Amino acid sequence: MQAIVAPQPDGAEELALVERPVPRPGKGEVLVRVAAAGINRPDILQRRGLYPPPPGASDILGLEIAGTVVEAGEGAESLIGRRVCALVAGGGYAEYCVAPAGTCLPVPEVLTLTEAAAMPETLFTVWSNLFERGFAADGDTVLVHGGTSGIGTMAIALCKLFGIGVIVTCGNDAKCRRAEELGADAAINYKSQDFVEAVKALTGGRGVEVVLDMVGGDYLSRNLACLADDGRHVSIAFQRGAKAEVTIPDVMRRRLTLTGSTLRPRSVEFKTMLADEIARTVWPYAEGGRLKPVIDTTFALDDAAAAHARMEAGDHVGKIVLTVGE
Repeated sequence: MQAIVAPQPDGAEELALVERPVPRPGKGEVLVRVAAAGINRPDILQRRGLYPPPPGASDILGLEIAGTVVEAGEGAESLIGRRVCALVAGGGYAEYCVAPAGTCLPVPEVLTLTEAAAMPETLFTVWSNLFERGFAADGDTVLVHGGTSGIGTMAIALCKLFGIGVIVTCGNDAKCRRAEELGADAAINYKSQDFVEAVKALTGGRGVEVVLDMVGGDYLSRNLACLADDGRHVSIAFQRGAKAEVTIPDVMRRRLTLTGSTLRPRSVEFKTMLADEIARTVWPYAEGGRLKPVIDTTFALDDAAAAHARMEAGDHVGKIVLTVGE
């Protein structure tokens, strides 16, 4: 099969199209003939040599796929012939990919395989962090940075489904308008506005119940200023730096919670439990046509470098997807 790898550890950042043996599924796994694979920020970091795959994961890039199950290991035979999308720890940029059966979700007829491939990484990430760790609930208002990213657009969609107000930040006015078209209650241009002041104004001085942050660094203290009493701050990345200062008495006085997580290194057992919860609580909206990803652009597998360049340019809205087959 053909696959895309980053030729590390020599420090090169380019991507390489290589031939690899088709992998074989083990117990509890399936082999998927890949139709499409989503592009995610960790793929960029892995290409740069900054985010190596976890132990046992494929060095082939790609954390989410959609396609048809063509082979199955012990215990997963019932999925043979099914259209599925799946969260994987690696191996997605390829014509075939092994996935844990537990992280597979059935692709309903209302979704194309390209759309389905754009959902697992952002859906699992937003659900586990904004809803499970951040306890976002009906009636809350949340602040999400990167409102037109894959994470941001998924967060907007889920908040609208579950009765949660959502304020987002974006890097220009056009993206702000697009985020509002997608359902954000308000969008703040962080280059021309102080988002802390804007959030306070939008919430009548109260602040938001949850901040979902992928920026880190000096944003942390500003995010905490956006929180209402008993608010929750959830970190999922740190694009502006891994260190920040926190005023501890303020955290104590306002009873704030700081938490966060990384999804890729978590166990298959945890991801399976997360998939089961999503299947019960969220996936019916996808099956009913009410939850779809925002697709920015698609690229062929052998044009993965252009797909990465599109993401790094920062002009995209929603997800970038590699189309592989079917």
